[in-house]
Amino acid sequence: MPDESAGGIKVVLTSPRVAPGLLTRATWQALESADQIGAAGGPDRPDVQAVIGSGLAVTHVEGGVGEHWTWLSSAAEAGRDVAWLVGDDGEPGLLRVVAEQVARDPRPAYGVEIQHGSYDVPGARLIDLVRVMDRIRRDCPWTQQETHESLAKYLLEETYETLEALDTGDRGHLREELGDLLLQVALNSRIAEEDPDDGFTIDDVAGGIVEKLIRRHPHVFGTVDATDVAAVEANWEAIKATEKQRSSVLEGIPLALPALALADKVLARAAKVLPPDLPPAGRTDLDRIGHQLLTLARESRTLGIDPEQALRLAIHQLTGEIRAAEKNT
Repeated sequence: MPDESAGGIKVVLTSPRVAPGLLTRATWQALESADQIGAAGGPDRPDVQAVIGSGLAVTHVEGGVGEHWTWLSSAAEAGRDVAWLVGDDGEPGLLRVVAEQVARDPRPAYGVEIQHGSYDVPGARLIDLVRVMDRIRRDCPWTQQETHESLAKYLLEETYETLEALDTGDRGHLREELGDLLLQVALNSRIAEEDPDDGFTIDDVAGGIVEKLIRRHPHVFGTVDATDVAAVEANWEAIKATEKQRSSVLEGIPLALPALALADKVLARAAKVLPPDLPPAGRTDLDRIGHQLLTLARESRTLGIDPEQALRLAIHQLTGEIRAAEKNT
């Protein structure tokens, strides 16, 4: 048991992804009751500034891990209660020393406690992505030369690689490819910040989609009743039509889509203005094949199947058969 006449050490861990000073009540109480509060890295640290701004004094301790632990242990041995504000990097060296000292035999007379002052919230690692991307854009020669136009091919490649991961069912692969896709969003948003006339940030991108999602889900965020999927889709289309004010149902369809995906989109819009029957096929084989493919795309829509994905899966199965046959020859 710790000697009651001795002091104690509280090592305060905080998340760099949470606003400095946004600490738990227990942590603020521990800081206020401490005889001394120490930290490394200088007084300009945002978390140190927040503590100083609350009226508490923070001692800047020079040196490395050894000096920091000596400062803490000497104060505790002298009967003082001390708190240590861990920096953004988590100070793993100091934490190792703390663990070693607590585990040694005999144990020190003073008590040592690790206290979590703040915690990550869902999505907090996205803040890390923004910070890392900002630094890479500033310091990496290759990234500095990239533009929206030069990145377009990578955006397309990463999209197809993500689709491939979906087809294989490999969850680890899917997670990796979604990260690569997210990288393209982050980098393009960072580049957009530099436009002097029409710049925007990743916060603008995120804010825009959040506002759109809330606006188009009045059955979730508002008072509209939507008891089934059909009602949700009808509400979505009505709101979208009001927002876009388009003169044709075909507006907004990217013509660069792969042919099957394009057919699926056009057929979905066509159902709003044309009868369900397709026009007859032309006289040439090209017309006939095209008509047959369009008919299959319509059948896929009726069955609720993505024709592009269906074809990819069929090709995936065929490639598996080819590789199996190659092994047997």
